[in-house]
Amino acid sequence: MKIDFIADTNFLIYLHEGNRIVEPFLEYNFGISFISEVELLGFHGISKSDETKLKLLLNDCFQLDWNLKIKDQTILLKRKHAIKLPDAIIAATSMVYDIPLVTADKGFSKIKNLDLVLIEI
Repeated sequence: MKIDFIADTNFLIYLHEGNRIVEPFLEYNFGISFISEVELLGFHGISKSDETKLKLLLNDCFQLDWNLKIKDQTILLKRKHAIKLPDAIIAATSMVYDIPLVTADKGFSKIKNLDLVLIEI
């Protein structure tokens, strides 16, 4: 399966909440970094209902797992940019697989070699 873009965690939150801002992207195939699953399901205070719905959503996504290339790229990004570790992992995943990242987080725009699609909320 061809992956058209990597969905950032905030994209998945908007999708889960039914926010129409992500609708134009739903006709495409998208993948996620494993870290998005950790961020979503590891949310403190998540309800059992939300956990169940998020697991169903995540099961429909193609998950890109941690590997040596992503680790090395994450280290480079952390050294060069002041970004949080989860964001560095997601950006590194996008860069390693040469797949655009779709996000509403403007903080990613400081990474010059990242193929970025910013959603305006």
